[in-house]
Amino acid sequence: MRLIPESLRGYRQAWLSRDLIAGLTLSAVAIPEVMGYTSIAGTPIVTGLYTIIFPTLIFALLGSSRLLVVGADSATAAVLAAGLSGLGIAGVTPGSPDWLAFASLTALVCGAMLVVARLLRLGFIGDFLSASVLIGFLTGVGIQVLSGQIPDLLGIPKGSGNWFEQQWHWITSLSSISLGTFAFGLATIVIIRVFKRFIPVVPGAIVAVVLLTAISALADAHANGVSVVGAVEGGFPPIGLPSGLSWSDVSKVLPTALSCFVLIIAQSAATSRSFAFKHGDAVDINRDIVGLSGASLAAGLSGTFVVNGSPTKTQILDEQQGRTQLANLTMAAVALLFTLFFTGLLADMPTAVLAGIVFLIGVSLIDLPGLKRLWGRRKNEFAVALITTVTVFAVGVEQGIILAIALSLLDLVRRQYTPGDFVIGQNQAGEPTYLPAVPGTQSLPGLVVFRYDAELFYANANRFADHLEAVISAAPDPVRWVALDCGTIDDIDYSAGVTLANLVNYSRAHNARFVLVRPDTQLLATLRAYGILDTIGEDNIYPTIETAFRAYRADPGTAPAAAQEPAGPS
Repeated sequence: MRLIPESLRGYRQAWLSRDLIAGLTLSAVAIPEVMGYTSIAGTPIVTGLYTIIFPTLIFALLGSSRLLVVGADSATAAVLAAGLSGLGIAGVTPGSPDWLAFASLTALVCGAMLVVARLLRLGFIGDFLSASVLIGFLTGVGIQVLSGQIPDLLGIPKGSGNWFEQQWHWITSLSSISLGTFAFGLATIVIIRVFKRFIPVVPGAIVAVVLLTAISALADAHANGVSVVGAVEGGFPPIGLPSGLSWSDVSKVLPTALSCFVLIIAQSAATSRSFAFKHGDAVDINRDIVGLSGASLAAGLSGTFVVNGSPTKTQILDEQQGRTQLANLTMAAVALLFTLFFTGLLADMPTAVLAGIVFLIGVSLIDLPGLKRLWGRRKNEFAVALITTVTVFAVGVEQGIILAIALSLLDLVRRQYTPGDFVIGQNQAGEPTYLPAVPGTQSLPGLVVFRYDAELFYANANRFADHLEAVISAAPDPVRWVALDCGTIDDIDYSAGVTLANLVNYSRAHNARFVLVRPDTQLLATLRAYGILDTIGEDNIYPTIETAFRAYRADPGTAPAAAQEPAGPS
């Protein structure tokens, strides 16, 4: 049983025909797509096919997800191209053997990083890219991808410089448009959109490739000024380390590999988790990292570029009712057969056809509904998404990744630094009420039950103390009890521990008893280690808010005050 891949365990014979059909359908979509991704990555067309052969096979054998489709992806291809372009090494230009060697090396380094991530159980890293940041990042990649295909769609040379200069170049070169090239590009877009709208069961991309390549061959389009792919060298994927490189080159691709690493974990984990939940399957992100590391290493050793879990292709597989990785193995087998025997058919395919396919991929990455939801629900997160979007296409994809990580972490710190804080009271039925913790608020006359909705650590400890001191000092009645509701606090660092000890002393200086409400065992152990629990006293710990209120009312030193009604802000 242990020899059976986890993604295929519990296989049922009834799933076989559906998996095979889904795999064939997925092949029809994936083959033209991954060939298109090579125009983003700057590698030969056949390397796109390589991404869905051995990497897909290895993930199916090592990963846990039943559906996740692994192969070339637009986001990681864009990160790769941006990183290699920034190396500034002579001879390392898109399409060159040196470029491909560095692309394969990046995949190997990324695979090694994923191995380390698995050993250290770092699958949680993907959770540090917030949904709003991912929306902005992928939207930025989409804008960059589609805008990068416009020159190939129009048949005009690509410009140089930054993103704005490149767009200005094609806008001012419209007089040089190749009508034949534009016709093939426009036809590709129309065919794919029409089939998606009216005949979604038929992959429009494969129809466009077959039909327009045939028309190009019959009309001898190349002789009439239409750029075509030309001879595509097929055959079995090359096996071995990238040639012409040394260990010193590893450091050159580390930043690019790290950017791909973060994106792979975030995107693949989110995709795997969402489809597993949909079908009630177990989620094992760390096991999937094993599969992703193997896939990246396989990519680097088989002459292609870094791979990723694809949300779009996984969605297609799910729509076709594929049940397991057998569907992806079918896709890999079809891609291998195509690479061995049929790449010669691509010679007359216009480059505008690939550009049209990639252009629509870019369009699909632009998440306007997601941006609209952010605008309507969380304008601050919309601003984060928008900043990330502009950074990605206007500055660079790698810079966008760095900014995305920074913004996600800053947002996390912001949430922990400025959480909600409340003064808890009781209504006449004895149920807790939550009032904003503003000066002049108290739970009962002489009682303040304070709730701080965040962990306590060095960054927010002083803010926490200032708020609580302000509530205590401005209470309408002299405070006799200060109760800290620990229901949302399961740990505090040393700096926050010092602050908490000072608060205990502050309360006692104001003749108030400091008590803890609802602390868990981990927090108590931490406070005991800091020596704070000895200062507070074991008899000043209450398991529930209700018992704390009862104890306060029963305390002889507070009985006169407790007989009065709760007070709100004055």
